[in-house]
Amino acid sequence: MAEDKYTATWVSHSSISDFLQCPRAYFLKHVYRDPKTGHKIKITSPPLALGQAVHEVLESLSTLPVEERFRDSLIEKFHAVWQKLSGKKGGFINEEVEGQYKKRGEEMLNRVMRHPGPLKNLAVKIKMNLPYYWLSKEDNIILCGKLDWLEYLPDTDSVHIIDFKTSKNEEEEESLQLPIYFLLATHCQTKPVSRVSYWYIGRNDDLTKGSIPDSEKEEARILEIAKKMKLARQLKVFKCPHKTGCHACKPYEAILKGEATLVGVGSYKEDVYMLDSTAGDSREKSVIL
Repeated sequence: MAEDKYTATWVSHSSISDFLQCPRAYFLKHVYRDPKTGHKIKITSPPLALGQAVHEVLESLSTLPVEERFRDSLIEKFHAVWQKLSGKKGGFINEEVEGQYKKRGEEMLNRVMRHPGPLKNLAVKIKMNLPYYWLSKEDNIILCGKLDWLEYLPDTDSVHIIDFKTSKNEEEEESLQLPIYFLLATHCQTKPVSRVSYWYIGRNDDLTKGSIPDSEKEEARILEIAKKMKLARQLKVFKCPHKTGCHACKPYEAILKGEATLVGVGSYKEDVYMLDSTAGDSREKSVIL
């Protein structure tokens, strides 16, 4: 089959996780478009806004020379980013809730300024807006995703994958996140990957080391799931495993029922909603950017 990225099925850690959790949620988040606007739909919430703001500040450092990364206060950069997510745009029901989340973001970035660790070292920047590679040309499937940070290790001429975590929950042992990032880093730049880590910047000064994935095993596991996703799209069958809906798809069903407030249009032209009934829900969720 000829390579055609416009007809290919694109999969990422986020879309794979959504599909495994609930095919209906996957459909509503990644496939469905509002017939009135032609846009996809997205939900904003305080934890997501916090993660987005902190990630944007930290990821911007990788484009700067080492000696310039901490020349300016990260808090000032954070405040500039926060303006884009303030109020309903970030899913905040009032100033008090917003203030609590904003303070948490400031605490995280103060931690990074006190203990910059690998962020003060050389970094590799993949020259692609969205890193991707052909997971299977035969099946016309592409794997894509953004990596938070690639530290360059000169002693071994290799890279260290670092994923920033702003939630309080630890990534599950069976998570495909680091395996997917490992595959992307392997295929989208030239240096071998010698280390993988999470950084739970809400509570830890140091990184949490992960295991180097088995490339062939993980690629086969991801491709098997991706094929199921492609088949679901071809058959247009996306059923929630629960008869009455689940916590993953119900918030998006609420948007379709008119039980949410449109608060803006996102950077990728998606309609962004704040849920009327659960806007103040502060439950933590892992954030993938």
